[in-house]
Order: sequence, then structure tokens, then C-alpha cells
Amino acid sequence: MKYPELRQAAFEANLMLKAEGLVVLTWGNASAIDRDLGLFAIKPSGVDYRELRAEDMVVLDLETGTIADGSKRPSSDTPTHRELYRGFRTIGGIVHTHSIHAVAWAQAERAIPVYGSTHADHWADQIPLVRPLTAKEIEEEYEKATGTAILESFLERGLDPLEHPGALLPHHGPFTWGRTAMDAARNAVALEAVAQMAALTEQITPKPQSIPRPMADKHYSRKHGPGAYYGQIGDKT
Repeated sequence: MKYPELRQAAFEANLMLKAEGLVVLTWGNASAIDRDLGLFAIKPSGVDYRELRAEDMVVLDLETGTIADGSKRPSSDTPTHRELYRGFRTIGGIVHTHSIHAVAWAQAERAIPVYGSTHADHWADQIPLVRPLTAKEIEEEYEKATGTAILESFLERGLDPLEHPGALLPHHGPFTWGRTAMDAARNAVALEAVAQMAALTEQITPKPQSIPRPMADKHYSRKHGPGAYYGQIGDKT
């Protein structure tokens, strides 16, 4: 098997999505990139997670988008992953799911507000909703345009992708990313949990208050950045 480490990284991230209950049927995918090689590996399209193997991961060239190695068709979301890797140069892994609560917020066309410390532990602010795609984008290059919409929204708002490791696509669902593929998978788990907590909060109190900014900043900074002190040395989980 060629590129075993790259394939294994993508494979393990995909397995985590299934293990954490974020995937129904085949609704999801994860990828990992090797920046030095200029290659990324992604789940093959439509393959049942129960049958998935590391060698099934499809390896693609980042610059050309062509298959470098693999016998299966890559995920239909591959162009989105490629756009994000090209635009967010600091990330090493990407995940897309159709997890229920995150999708509900996307279908409602709402960013997820910061209601509590759990959210603030992972995102520097609200989980953003990016711009909708135009009819022309949907018709011509739907998956590529999905990535472009995320990049444009982050650029316009001046958002750091590592401080905001995910976003919602209107009427579609969440994409998350991180320094590694496993980080991206963990962020997908966190996003779904936060989405559920926020939805329940609004059921209890129709107009809840956002977490006080000093508290949000404290929770984020204690896990991220030069002054982080949560966890063990080298551990950001």
C-alpha cells in the first residue's frame, strides 16, 4: 500500500466519525493532507463504514486534483476539501458530516451562538454560517463552490481557521478542520455537541443570553494559544 501513513490518518478520522455517532449510512467523510508531498487522502465515495479499510482511502494531488493512487472514486465532496486545503494553509485535516443537530442549525440558516463555556472551549466565537451558494454555483461547480464560499466568508470576516475550526453551510451541514485529521474529527464531535446544547438552551429559554465575553475568552485561552494550561504537556484534548 502506497502512502500508508497518510491513508491511515484519513482512515482513523473516518472511523472516529462512525464511532461517535456522527455518521448515518455513508453521510460523511474525512481527509488528511501531507503538505510536504502535496497529497491528501480521503474516504471513497459511498463505501459503507463497516467495510472501510485504510487501503481504500483515495490519494489525490493537491494542485491538480487528480488521483495519485487508489482504485476507487473519491468522495463527492473532494473538491470542497481541496479548496479548503489550498485556502487554509495551516490545516492538516478536514471532516464533513450530516450530524443531526448541526444540520438543524444549518437548515435554519443560523450561526450557533456562544451560550456556554463548552462552546467557548473550542471556538473563539460563534460557529459561523457562511454565505449561500448562487444558482450558478450550484449548477456548475457545486462542491468546489462550497469550499469557495467558506473561504470567502472567513476572509471577509477576518476569521482564523484554527480559532474557528468549522462552519455551517446553509441548508447543508457542517465542515470542520484542524491541524490533523484527528483534530478535525474531534472538532466535528464538539460541534455536534455544542449544536445540541444550544438547541436545548433555546427550548428552555426562548431568548437566552450569550456567555459573558470575559468568561468566553478565558475558556478559549486556557485551552489554546501561548498561555494555555488545560491538559498535560502537548495535550490539547
